[in-house]
Amino acid sequence: MLNLPTYTDVAAAAERIAATANRTPVMTSRTANEEMGAQVFFKCENYQRMGAFKFRGAMNALSKFDARQRAAGVVAFSSGNHAQAIALAAKLLGIPATIIMPLDAPAAKVAATKGYGGNVVTYDRYTEDREAIGRNLAEQHGMTLIPPYDHPDVIAGQGTAAKELIEEVGTLDALFVCLGGGGLLAGSALAARHLAPDCKIYGVEPEAGNDGQQSFRSGSIVHIDTPKTIADGAQTQHLGQHTFPIIQRDVTDILTATDAQLIACMQFFAERMKMVVEPTGCLGFAAARAMKDQLKGKRVGVIVSGGNVDLERYGSFLITAGAASV
Repeated sequence: MLNLPTYTDVAAAAERIAATANRTPVMTSRTANEEMGAQVFFKCENYQRMGAFKFRGAMNALSKFDARQRAAGVVAFSSGNHAQAIALAAKLLGIPATIIMPLDAPAAKVAATKGYGGNVVTYDRYTEDREAIGRNLAEQHGMTLIPPYDHPDVIAGQGTAAKELIEEVGTLDALFVCLGGGGLLAGSALAARHLAPDCKIYGVEPEAGNDGQQSFRSGSIVHIDTPKTIADGAQTQHLGQHTFPIIQRDVTDILTATDAQLIACMQFFAERMKMVVEPTGCLGFAAARAMKDQLKGKRVGVIVSGGNVDLERYGSFLITAGAASV
């Protein structure tokens, strides 16, 4: 029987990480409100420590380590944001950290992970199994494996972002959350169902990697090949054993967004809100824009998950967006 987290765990996580995690700003945009015909509230996790919501789950999980676990260290696998989050949380807590990262991970994310003190081990995401590598390292060295999403403490920590959003702005009619492995969506669903029971909750994943949508509609976890999308934070192959039951129970629907839609949202955030947002962080707003006719007059929450993107790559995306709008 799985030990699924509850809202009580989200509330406990909020207290546990209060001294270290940023209470990120909730921002609005007159232009977005006019375009959508709705009130849109952006929870800006791009202003979280290490630049993404992942710090919440990492800090919550590592804060619960006992003395033996702290001495042996933590191992994690990630394309970037969970890697940085674990490395930073481990540094703050004095815990050795080994991070398994794909060879093609954004250079900025690799550099930041190393800068936080993480020992980076690389692998080929298209031919090697990062989960197997992580399990093997944990077994060989007695380290504790903290996966990027499929862990009760990680889920509870991620849910604190939606908790803060709803506590700050009041009840919402709809909440849009990016979806990779489901940690943020599952945690957000726990918070939203408790604090805004009538809120419709939408997970949003890249169109090229819609395993979550397939899983949600079929009723069982669907495994896919690593998707090719600019949303590197959502290049997961399947939902988790802990995240899927919560998503299946509490989420309204799973939507998708194309890479072109993500680039258009990156341009919007840069031009209109003066924010750097990574492609994965644009998933929620991209889907909300696509269904704006159904959201007119509503109060809409969007979790902007992070802002970690190589500046050269970011610039090329904006140039692409500019050319498309000419």
